[in-house]
Amino acid sequence: MGDSSAIRKKEYLEELDRLTVELVKLQEWVKAKSLKVVALFEGRDAAGKGGVIKAITAGLNPRSARIAALPAPTEKERTQWYFQRYVAQLPSGGELVFFDRSWYNRAGVEKVMGFCTEAEYAEFARSVPEFERMLLRSGIIFLKYWFSVSDDVQESRFKDRLSDPAKRWKLSPMDMTARSKWVDYSRAKDAMLEFSDTPDSPWHVVDADDKYCARLNVITHMLKSVPYEDLTPEPIELPPRQKAGKYARPPIDSQKWIPRIYPGALAGDASAGGGESVPESARAVSAPPRGEGGKKGKKKGKKKSKN
Repeated sequence: MGDSSAIRKKEYLEELDRLTVELVKLQEWVKAKSLKVVALFEGRDAAGKGGVIKAITAGLNPRSARIAALPAPTEKERTQWYFQRYVAQLPSGGELVFFDRSWYNRAGVEKVMGFCTEAEYAEFARSVPEFERMLLRSGIIFLKYWFSVSDDVQESRFKDRLSDPAKRWKLSPMDMTARSKWVDYSRAKDAMLEFSDTPDSPWHVVDADDKYCARLNVITHMLKSVPYEDLTPEPIELPPRQKAGKYARPPIDSQKWIPRIYPGALAGDASAGGGESVPESARAVSAPPRGEGGKKGKKKGKKKSKN
C-alpha cells in the first residue's frame, strides 16, 4: 500500500471482513425500509477517499449501492443550475450513493484554480447549506466526510503513484498544479468549513494518514450513524440438481477456451468446465513478461500540519 499502518494487514483484513458483514446488514435494512442514504467524501488529492469507498462497496450489492464520481462538467452542464448534475445522482428509495468528490468542487478546486467567478462562489456559499437542508427534509440520510492528510504523507503517496504504473493514472496535471497551491487549498478548506459545517449537516473529519485505520474508522462511524437491524435471511436448503437424463453436452473441444496460464498446465486438472477435462489447446502457454514495479519502500518523516 506504500504507507505504514498502526495495525497489521492481517488484523485489518479480519476487521474489514467483520465490518463488511455489518455493511451488508445495513444495505438490507435500507432496501427493506426504502431509505435513501448519501455519503460524500472530500479531501486533498491522495487523501484516501477512493480507497475507503472501495472498502465500503466491495461487499455490497451494486444494484442498490452506487459510486458517483463525476468528470469535469460538459459545456451544456456549465450552463445548468450548479447542483443539477449532482441531483441526478441522488438515490431512490432503497439505495446508497457514495460521492467521490461532490458539489464541494466549487469550494475547492474551482475556487483555488479560478474555474468559477467570485459571484458563483459566493452564491454557492450562500445556497449550499439550504440545499443540504432540502436533502434532509426530503428524507435523505446525509453524511459528509473530510479526509485530512499531512503534507508529508501526501508527498509520499504522490511518489508511490509515480513509481507504480498501476496507480500512475491517478495523477493528473491538475494534481501537479495543486502541489504549488497547498496553502491556497488550506484557506479554501477553512472557508468551506466555516459556511458549510452546520449543526444539521456537519463535516466529519477523518485522520487519513493511516489508510487502514481511516477505512475502518469511517465504516464504523457510518454504521453508527445509520440505525439498522439485522434482516439476514435464515439459511436455506439447496434443492437437488436436475439429473441430466437424455441430455448430452456438446464436445468440449468444440468450445473456444481462453489460454489457461494460471495456475499452470496440470495433467488431469478438471477444475474448469464443471468437472470436464480442459482441452490441450486451452492449457497454459508461456506467462507474459512481468510489468514494471516492485516493492516500494516506506518513507518516514515528521508529520506536518494536516488538511
